[in-house]
Amino acid sequence: MIRRPVHAVKVGNVTLGGDAPIVVQSMTNTDTADALRTAMQVADLARAGSELVRITVNNDAAAAAVPEIRDRLDSMGLDTPLVGDFHFNGHKLLSNHPACAEALAKYRINPGNVGRGMRRDTQFAAMIEVACKHDKPVRIGANWGSLDPDLLARTLDENAALDNPLPLEVVNRQVVINSALDSADEAVRLGMRPDQIVVSCKMSRAPDLIAVYKELAERCDYALHLGLTEAGMGSKGIVASTAALAPLLLAGIGNTIRISLTPEPNGERSTEVQVAQEILQSLELRAFTPQVTSCPGCGRTTSTYFQELTDTIQRHLRERMPTWRDAYPGVESMTVAVMGCVVNGPGESKHADIGISLPGTGERPVAPVYVDGERSTTLKGDHIAEEFQQIVEDYVQRRYGLAKA
Repeated sequence: MIRRPVHAVKVGNVTLGGDAPIVVQSMTNTDTADALRTAMQVADLARAGSELVRITVNNDAAAAAVPEIRDRLDSMGLDTPLVGDFHFNGHKLLSNHPACAEALAKYRINPGNVGRGMRRDTQFAAMIEVACKHDKPVRIGANWGSLDPDLLARTLDENAALDNPLPLEVVNRQVVINSALDSADEAVRLGMRPDQIVVSCKMSRAPDLIAVYKELAERCDYALHLGLTEAGMGSKGIVASTAALAPLLLAGIGNTIRISLTPEPNGERSTEVQVAQEILQSLELRAFTPQVTSCPGCGRTTSTYFQELTDTIQRHLRERMPTWRDAYPGVESMTVAVMGCVVNGPGESKHADIGISLPGTGERPVAPVYVDGERSTTLKGDHIAEEFQQIVEDYVQRRYGLAKA
């Protein structure tokens, strides 16, 4: 697949755009003024695979805490770049807290929340001036829920004067696009380079997001951040984000993504990182962790054993990846099949690097294991899960340990 050509933007030690892989990012939900809790959550997100982490910088206490957060991460050996999310008062915070401006790797500016009238121009210019002074990139992030009110009013008036006015949703899309691109072009006029600018137009409906980014891709060569804003909770948020992002990513549009899930009660913030990785891996755009192929089950698989083994193997692979990633280069591309009966079990197992075909209802109580397409052994008894897990461990060491030798 051909990626859309855009400027390469350096964000700390991470590159967006150019020939770089699509970058996964996330955002904390802690009070940034609590430097310890925020640093710990950033660390959790980074260890889950977030390559950029955004933090809210909404007041003086939050801005003052940013250098400490950076120091705490550095002391943990984590160089994950921090992105500052600014709304309404970012011009003051960046000017009054130069240590914060320096500790952040990128600033996120929402054109709709910078100010109104002449204040908007001067306050936006103040933020860009700080970015230029500290040589920091910016994301110009328009959001359909917080549109520039002056631009919206002007566009609505112009549309109403047309003989055939456009539908309101189309007008909203145009306002979001123009808000982002006009602001990005103004940043260039104020001294920023195009390779210091990332653009986003956040929508909360998948059809709107797809339409907006297709037009963005035609109208500019800035690096683009993708994300369905306010996607929702659980399966709804995951499905909506996937439906919105997949067509764009497959068309070569998008250089960094975030999945904006509402966390479930007592849920892990890092779920959004895992979902982003799984979308990219399912589209074969990147590989993050070995993938498990498993069947959905049917009347042939009345036992829950294959479900339990699938869950065990998936958790094992994800838990082992922090160790495997450095020790066994290439292991993230490994495929494992856990199948529940003889119908598709042997075939799927042969196509995976390692596969097991468990016995379905009424089948012989044995589980053939396939390695690199060949049947290697047959497991039976009460310890199939443990034995198969050890086969996976041995395979990783044997195959991927050689990659580093």
